[in-house]
Amino acid sequence: MFDIDRWQEIIHTLKSNKLRTFLTAFGVFWGIFMLTVMLGSGTGLENGIYRNMGDFSTNSAFMWTQKTTEPYKGFEAGRNWNFNNGDTKAILDNVAGIDRLAPRIQGYGGDGATNAVYGDNTGSFSIFGDYPDWNEVDPLTITEGRFINEMDIERRRKVVVIGKRVKEILFDKGEEPLNKFIRINGVYFQVVGVFKSKKTGQQADNENQNVHIPFTTLQRLYNYGDKVFWYAMTSHKTTSVSAVAEEVMEVVKRRHDIAPYDDQAIGHFNVEEQFMKVQNLFTGINILIWLVGIGTLLAGVIGVSNIMLVVVRERTKEIGIRRAIGAKPVKITNQILMESLVLTASAGWMGLVFGVGLIELINSAMGEGSDFFSNPTVNFGVAITALTILIISGVLAGMLPAKRALRIKPIEALRTE
Repeated sequence: MFDIDRWQEIIHTLKSNKLRTFLTAFGVFWGIFMLTVMLGSGTGLENGIYRNMGDFSTNSAFMWTQKTTEPYKGFEAGRNWNFNNGDTKAILDNVAGIDRLAPRIQGYGGDGATNAVYGDNTGSFSIFGDYPDWNEVDPLTITEGRFINEMDIERRRKVVVIGKRVKEILFDKGEEPLNKFIRINGVYFQVVGVFKSKKTGQQADNENQNVHIPFTTLQRLYNYGDKVFWYAMTSHKTTSVSAVAEEVMEVVKRRHDIAPYDDQAIGHFNVEEQFMKVQNLFTGINILIWLVGIGTLLAGVIGVSNIMLVVVRERTKEIGIRRAIGAKPVKITNQILMESLVLTASAGWMGLVFGVGLIELINSAMGEGSDFFSNPTVNFGVAITALTILIISGVLAGMLPAKRALRIKPIEALRTE
């Protein structure tokens, strides 16, 4: 490894045919370069998708009511119905696997009609009545103050948590919104918190224009009685939310005389199922990336092996002379392997550096990224894996030429012109 003469000989050999060396090295360079870029791009795509989902609890599900589609117990199909407060208690009492249950209702607004006023500023926003647990299922980033708490629910407090965009519209620049009173549909509410969405794109824009009021307060404000529009729920870590959702639907259907086989009466969205689909998708993408990348790299390594075979053929006489004057087989083998390893490792290292450099350049150019692509990176573990592949590839590329060199008989080699 530290023999200067050996290194000089390796450099001389590689320089003896510069075009051939360049083309051979480029095959290895391109394989590692493409593998690195594809892995970084795959990470960027994955980050973008997950970022767009925000911090949704991956073991969560959402439910809402729809028209019935089956007649049952004297009721005709097409009946409208709603969840109610009694359902909330029944679900908590009868579904053991449930961890958090967050009812939600929505007030009028968000459709262009002015519904919020502060001083001379007005705006139209989506108004939701929530429990504190909703922020655990679909979290928001609280930038000022707090979210709704249990005391707000119990006492039906007239407090409100507003989105970032709501603050910008209703309050002057630099004005502190906390503890100020805004008028919503003629009723004054004290601002106790400001939030911004954890999602990106249009979803973030929509959430940042939301207004959150205690569930019980909004029920009374809009004279909803005991109606509930949606449920968000999470399961315990040891329980699948899919199983929990099925139990919840069974409980609710029994309470409202809905046919057990009416699959359209309750609309639902299972985040766990969607999350698993996304995970499986990216697992497949990563497998495909590694297959394509390693295949490209393998083509480069085969090229190195073929070129080393040509080099051995060209140096037949030289190898024969070495064998004749007493060079040990291991010396011949090591020389061939070192030349192959140096060619492969140096080209591969450059491919890795250029690939990481391109990924970092793209990352800097994109800034915060987009809805579907964000923060493309190649982690340290992947870089080490790629480096390991380089070393193994270099050794493998030289094995066949080295064995061929050992089969050369000194007498026959000396006769070669």
